[in-house]
Amino acid sequence: MQGMLPFIIAGVAALAILVIAVGIAMTGGGAMSARLERYAAGREPSAAAEKEAGQSAVVTSLSRVMERQDMGARMATDLARADLTMKPAEFVLFWAMTPVFFVFMALVLGVIFPGFRNPVALVVVALLGLWAPRLYLKRRQAKRLKAFADQLPDTITLLANSLRAGSSFLQGMELVTREARPPISVEFGRVVREMQLGVALQPALDNLVRRVASEDLELMVTAIQIQSQVGGNLATVLDAIAHTIRERIRIHGEIQTLTAMQRYSGYVITLLPVGLAGLLFVISPSYISKMLNKPPELAGLPMGVVFFLVGLLSMGIGYIFIRRIVDIKV
Repeated sequence: MQGMLPFIIAGVAALAILVIAVGIAMTGGGAMSARLERYAAGREPSAAAEKEAGQSAVVTSLSRVMERQDMGARMATDLARADLTMKPAEFVLFWAMTPVFFVFMALVLGVIFPGFRNPVALVVVALLGLWAPRLYLKRRQAKRLKAFADQLPDTITLLANSLRAGSSFLQGMELVTREARPPISVEFGRVVREMQLGVALQPALDNLVRRVASEDLELMVTAIQIQSQVGGNLATVLDAIAHTIRERIRIHGEIQTLTAMQRYSGYVITLLPVGLAGLLFVISPSYISKMLNKPPELAGLPMGVVFFLVGLLSMGIGYIFIRRIVDIKV
């Protein structure tokens, strides 16, 4: 096993390089758009310049390579949705180093628990390290989106009352920027700054929908765009949208409460066998290693591995069915 460690470390390093290459292929953006993005986000130019001056040469070089790519908007949008101030290059470097860090920690823990030094365990740990940054990013996005959705009905009502008081829509958004709490005040503030830069209302609202990715916000923006073309009382339309969104939130909360037991049952049924097998592998590797003995075997694989794969497939199918049953659209 000790002789395989160099190959495992080399494989992890190759995997990290592959992640960097994939990140470069998926990210990028122009320097001019980056400067406009900093202004629209409300960052001070001097602070941004000081941060760039203090960056390492690796991040600077990687950022320059990314700026020449065509698909930089996706990674930048994902970071904006998660409210992370990191550059795409910084996140890709962090993403590439995470598997290496996880493997290093597994090797350290292997002094106490020999199971962590097993090649299979190191590969699993490396895959977890590769998955962890993306999971962290998605959880931050979900948390920020939920906070935005909870504040949206009151924000729409505030906009409607501002319009009734005789203010323009831009003045209403400036009021939301001053009175509301983050993240909704931050996002509407970016819309106001984009319009101050000369962007029209509809493209600025489209950018807001792209950054937030909320169905309720998309409903509001669509109603505003239709009203700007056909006319009508925008305040009344916004009141109706706010009432619809509040009812959706109420019904969704009731559904989440009624299906909580089924959802958590799916989590327990799926994760408990896997977690128990992992715990036994760490505590007593010799107990689990008997699954790898041949004979018996099937199609060249030990029967223990075959049974394990069949169990994972069955649990995965059961989890998918449970999620589909309790996933009720409102």
